[in-house]
Amino acid sequence: MLRIKSPQDIGAAVVIILIGIAGIYFGWDLRFGTASRMGPGFFPYYLSWCIVALGLLIGGRAFVLDGPSIERPQLRPILMVVIGTLFFGYLIEYVGLVVSTIGMVLIAAYARTAVNLKESILLAVGMTLFIVVVFVWALHQPLPLWGN
Repeated sequence: MLRIKSPQDIGAAVVIILIGIAGIYFGWDLRFGTASRMGPGFFPYYLSWCIVALGLLIGGRAFVLDGPSIERPQLRPILMVVIGTLFFGYLIEYVGLVVSTIGMVLIAAYARTAVNLKESILLAVGMTLFIVVVFVWALHQPLPLWGN
């Protein structure tokens, strides 16, 4: 009888396999085409099967290699990242890219229990500068720097 040696790998395998199956299911009605004239469903179909194969490989490892047990989920990191993302998505139109990015990073910083405010502010300013340079100046995306 097979014994599961790595419960985390089994959990990851199930999630990865479900993602692959969802890709196959949702891409089912797309035109497939051939290798020389690919349709819009060709690449997602094969990519989804590769994801399923990866999940099976990870699941197989769980029966061979020892690994840690599944830990209890920590809600604080998940909640803070979701709140930060919603903050950014909702307020970018009203306060602009700069303020919403800084706010998002500062909110997401509280996903950790030991928050260093100085470090978080430096990270927020650095990320904001990077995002402005890449998306607004280099890629010319129509993002408002400061609100309306």
